[in-house]
Amino acid sequence: MSLHMREGYEGTGPGAITPDGCAVELYTRLSVGNEPDVIEAAVPAGAHILELGCGAGRVTRPLLERDFRVTAVDESAEMLEKVAELDGGVRTVCSPIEQLDLDEKFSVVMLASFLVHNGDTAVRRRMLRACRNHVTDQGCVLIQREGADYHTNLPRERVDPAGYTVRIVSAEPVGDGVNEVRAEYIFPDAVWTQTFRARPLDRQQFEDALAEAGLKVDKYLTEDDVWVRAVPAA
Repeated sequence: MSLHMREGYEGTGPGAITPDGCAVELYTRLSVGNEPDVIEAAVPAGAHILELGCGAGRVTRPLLERDFRVTAVDESAEMLEKVAELDGGVRTVCSPIEQLDLDEKFSVVMLASFLVHNGDTAVRRRMLRACRNHVTDQGCVLIQREGADYHTNLPRERVDPAGYTVRIVSAEPVGDGVNEVRAEYIFPDAVWTQTFRARPLDRQQFEDALAEAGLKVDKYLTEDDVWVRAVPAA
């Protein structure tokens, strides 16, 4: 499968760069935050999770360690090579999320990494439709949203305990409610940048997008409303 950079996306730094500007080596270095705890508390023990946009397995690894089954999907073969190296028998599928068409359904589907904010409305719709098409009627979809000030509290930076700095430098409007966001990842021995397009969605806009795909909010899982559990709409 031949892949080209997505429009408005760019990445710089050592190693392979994926179509959405992610650097494979960078994503093997990034620490995991509270995501595994949020996920574990929200779904049945040992559930089979369809992880959409798994990257290099930053979240996949702790899920496997907590005895979840994972089918990991990413459009980058280089990212999936890293995931395949993980212990736990993870299954990998190379496909853009919006084109995914597996002949099976899962009790848990996960769309993390703010992917629901894709700047292209058509792509977002197809991503959410892929979530609905692959979740059982009694299952759930876990979605990670941007924080309320993601595009306005800028520039900002966070120093990770592992010794690197994440800096969100800017979010410049490019039309139609979309911003071009620039991020920097600064390590002692390397620097990576990523530029991507994101569409801010307030709570109502987010819930409307879910409804359009046949989903509805079951529960906001974190105080900042960043993590959400959605279920199939009746």
